[in-house]
Amino acid sequence: MSVDVVTFGEVMVRLAPPHFQRLEQARSLDLEVGGAELNTAVGLVRLGRSAAWASLLPDNPLGKLVANRVREAGVSDRHVQYAADGRCGLYFLEFGAAPRASSILYDRKDSAVSRAAADSFDWPAVLSGARWFHVSGITAALSAGAAGAVGAALAAARAAGVGTSIDLNYRAKLWTREEAARVMGALLPLCDLLIASEADAEFLFGITGADFPAVADGLISRFGVKAVAGTRREAPLVWRNRFAAVGYTMGKLYESAWYEVESVDRLGAGDALAAGLIHGMLDGDLGKGVEYGGAMGALKHTIPGDLPWINADEVEAALQGHGLRVRR
Repeated sequence: MSVDVVTFGEVMVRLAPPHFQRLEQARSLDLEVGGAELNTAVGLVRLGRSAAWASLLPDNPLGKLVANRVREAGVSDRHVQYAADGRCGLYFLEFGAAPRASSILYDRKDSAVSRAAADSFDWPAVLSGARWFHVSGITAALSAGAAGAVGAALAAARAAGVGTSIDLNYRAKLWTREEAARVMGALLPLCDLLIASEADAEFLFGITGADFPAVADGLISRFGVKAVAGTRREAPLVWRNRFAAVGYTMGKLYESAWYEVESVDRLGAGDALAAGLIHGMLDGDLGKGVEYGGAMGALKHTIPGDLPWINADEVEAALQGHGLRVRR
C-alpha cells in the first residue's frame, strides 16, 4: 500500500508538570508523545494526505504506547522496527510565563533509534509508491549511525524520484556546530525543500544576507536545493506571538499572512508548518505550501501536546481570515 509521504525520526515521551509548575515542584506529570517527523506526518494526515512513519522503538510498554499514538493519529506504523534492548527517549517540559521562558530537559541518550545504521531499513522498499520523504536534522544528530540512515534514505528517495525535504532544526544539546555543519552539509545536496532559519544558515554555514531571499539564494547556490522556507515570529510575551511562513524558489518570494497567536503550546509549530509546506509541494506549488504552512503553524500554537490535532476546515477558515466568534 503506497502513501503520499514517508517520514523518519525519533519520537519521545513528553512529561510536563501541570499548571506552570517547575519540575522540582511536581507531584504529577502530564504525558504526551512527540517527535519532529511524526508531528509533520500527523499534520499531513489532518490535511487529508496519507503518511507513514519509520523508526526504531523499544519492544516494551513505552514503545507500544508510542506506536498506539501513531496509529491513533492515522499515521501508518508498518515501517517501525522494534529493538529488544533499546529504550524510549524522554523529555521533560516546563511551561514558562514571561519573564520566565519555557525549558526542556532531555533524557534520550541511547534511544532505540539512535542505534540505527545505514542498512537498518530497506529504503527502496519503504519508499516504494511514496511521493515525498521528510526528515530533520534532529534525527541525523542522534548518532553517526542515525545520520547514515538519513543519508541512505535521502539517496534512495533521490534515486526513486521521490521529493525530499529536510528541516535543519539545529539543536545545540545534541551536537556541536562543527559536527552539524559537516553532516548536514553532506546531506543537503540530496534535499529539494530545505526548512531553515536565517540564524541557523549563518551559524552553521556562514551564509548571510540582507533578507530572507538573499540567505535562501546562498543556500540554493551552495547546496543545490530547489526551495528554502522558514518562519517569521515576533514574540513580545511567552503566550503572545505573531507568526508567519516564508518561502523562496526560482527568484520568487512567497509570504503567508501574519497570524496573531495566543500560545497554549508552541512545541511542534514548526513541524505543523512543515506539513503545510509539503502539502503544497505535493501539488507543485510552494506558494500554496507557504500559505498552508503559516496557517498550520499558527493553529498548532493553540493545541496542547506536540501533535497538531487540527482539522482541514480550521485551516481553511484561518486562510480565509475568519474571526474568533464561537462556531455554533
